[in-house]
Amino acid sequence: MTSDHLPTSVRDGVASVDFRGDDAVERYDLLLATTRRLAFDDETVRRVEVDVCTDDHPRRRALHRAGFRLEGVARQAASGPDGPLDIARYALLRGEAASGHEAFTAVMNTVTARKRVISHLLVTDEAGRVCILETTFKADFELPGGILEVGESPREGLVREVEEELNHTVSVGRLLVVDWLAPYLGWEDAVELVFDGRHMPARSVPLLRPDLREIRAVHWLHPDEAAARMAPFARGRLHAALEARTLERTLYLERGARIS
Repeated sequence: MTSDHLPTSVRDGVASVDFRGDDAVERYDLLLATTRRLAFDDETVRRVEVDVCTDDHPRRRALHRAGFRLEGVARQAASGPDGPLDIARYALLRGEAASGHEAFTAVMNTVTARKRVISHLLVTDEAGRVCILETTFKADFELPGGILEVGESPREGLVREVEEELNHTVSVGRLLVVDWLAPYLGWEDAVELVFDGRHMPARSVPLLRPDLREIRAVHWLHPDEAAARMAPFARGRLHAALEARTLERTLYLERGARIS
């Protein structure tokens, strides 16, 4: 006789659901809805969790429709006929919405792409030299700034990063460059923004002091000299930012190459 729910075990308030059966795809939604309801009928259960292979798209889509949130991926956590498999863990907590707009938003927030956002600042001195930083963790130089924290605006994050790197509070001007960064050296893709830090008066230049943890030294170099010390895509951003400042517009790049 076909069951209307999935095998489930409960331990310490956590209901673990076995979603590996050979049920027809058309039954996935019913099975998950019934299993979820029965699990939470047990007042001791605070959490229902399900593990599925990352490439099992029909089951993953059914979990999304059932309101389960993706919590992470365990790499090569299981074995298959063709080799190791990555396992995605989904879970739903008691009291969390499993349907409707709130559930849809919560699910999508866990499964859609989360691109890093990076803010950098173009600062030049009265001689037109560019401020670039020598870091302690990579050979190429970079503009001041860095990766934003969760919930942080690009401007706020840029001010924070520069304060941490250079012990100085900067004024952030208009947006000069938007650049899409392709995956690189183990990093996933990202979006980089370059803002205008304008010209810094000579009297203020000594105020930029490296933290000596992430930043080894501050260098003021003419644009071509600065570009020569940067990675190719960062070099493209620098040239584009200088051009955008002159044109008084914002330029869009991909991989450091101007698109529009």
